[in-house]
Formats: sequence, structure tokens, C-alpha cells
Amino acid sequence: MDLDLLKTPGPTITALTAPFWAAAEEGRLSIQRCEECDAAIFYPRPICPHCWSERLVWKDASGRGHLKSFSIVHKPGHPGWMPIAPYAVGLVELEEGPTMLSFILRENQEDLAIGNAVEMFPTRIGGRILPVFRQKQYSERA
Repeated sequence: MDLDLLKTPGPTITALTAPFWAAAEEGRLSIQRCEECDAAIFYPRPICPHCWSERLVWKDASGRGHLKSFSIVHKPGHPGWMPIAPYAVGLVELEEGPTMLSFILRENQEDLAIGNAVEMFPTRIGGRILPVFRQKQYSERA
């Protein structure tokens, strides 16, 4: 199935989240970093949750991490996702530290496992590029 043909709702883009979505459209994963305490931050916020500084800048992340948890969705919350159900969503702990919720691509309904290495794979879904993740190839894991 071509994921771009899905009729799914798009993200709500605000002034705060616009840099994240602009980077995603370019195939990059960009997260905030605090210039005061050097913490990597995700989800976008106006102040650092670690030191309360307002000195946050956008930096490209590696796009690598590991699967912290996941769920296989059999009954989507929106009818636009029905054509690809069951599908996977998961919590990805980024190499930089923060955890983000993401769609997880699976080739041929491959099994997922907590702790497996994942990498960001920009994917066009419903007319927009989203930073989704897939497990690293078996030969690359270790």
C-alpha cells in the first residue's frame, strides 16, 4: 500500500513546532537543544524542562535510537489509517536522549522487539513527510 494515499489528518503546526515540521519536510529530524545546560529536548517547548532556560535552539538529531515500547494498532482511532491496519506505533528513545512517539515501518509485518536499534526513515504519509522509524537492518544490529 502506498502510504501517501492515506487520508489522514495532518499535524497541527504552530510557531513553536514549525521548525520541527519544516525539517521533516526536508527529510531531517530536528530537535531542540538547550544552550544553557546542553540537554536535548523533545517535544518542542518554550523553555528547557531541565534548567528552565529560554535559550533553546534547533539542531539536527542523528535519527538513530532504540525501540523503548510499541503497540500494534488493529483498530485505528481515525478511519484514514484503516487501509494499513494492523500497523505499529512505538516509543523511540533517541540517541540524543529524548523519547518520541512515532509510526514504525515494518517490512512484511516483521516482528518488533523492545531494545532493537531503529533509524529515522522520512516517509510521505497522507501528503506530508513524517519522521517515522524502522528497525535497522539485521546485518547492522549488534
